[in-house]
Amino acid sequence: MSTTPDQRCTAFRGHQRIASGNLLQVILEVKNLLKDVEKQQILIFDDVTSKPIDVDFRGSTEAVLERLSPASPERRGPGRPRLGVVAREVTLLPRHWDWLGSQPGGASVALRRLVDEARRTSGARDQKRQAQEAAYRFMSAMAGDMPGYEEATRALFAGERRRFDALTQPWPPDIRDHARQLAAPAFRDASPDNI
Repeated sequence: MSTTPDQRCTAFRGHQRIASGNLLQVILEVKNLLKDVEKQQILIFDDVTSKPIDVDFRGSTEAVLERLSPASPERRGPGRPRLGVVAREVTLLPRHWDWLGSQPGGASVALRRLVDEARRTSGARDQKRQAQEAAYRFMSAMAGDMPGYEEATRALFAGERRRFDALTQPWPPDIRDHARQLAAPAFRDASPDNI
């Protein structure tokens, strides 16, 4: 997973949240903490996806930050870099290429229009799914051995907020609160009985 210094993340030592903010801030806080205590298990999670962020804390703070930044600038391919256009490969059947080629503006314009329309029509559903996946990923890593974990996971995917909150209540506060924060968008469209 690629990382950027302004990426929002949260660091945990055991069950305790020790830092939250952009990646640069979190690294500096964790590195400062590591000076005091050796051999600590630190886990850093992306705040959007809950994917773990691997940081090599060996050496000086400068060495850690240097390893964070890419060694060489990314090579840009064809496209419109000022607009953020990125060229990637798309594999379609001939009938799909024929249809795209017949659209006003060509294949690229048609694909962008289709993607924008899909984002508009399925945005809430996608946001709910992403929140469920992020909460599940975090819970699996940090709460997989805690009481009520499996039932809390079922409640998360069933959209049962009250049940989820009740099942996560006995968990350590920092783990519970972070799991609830990640899961909140998954419960936005829940029925009033489950809110």
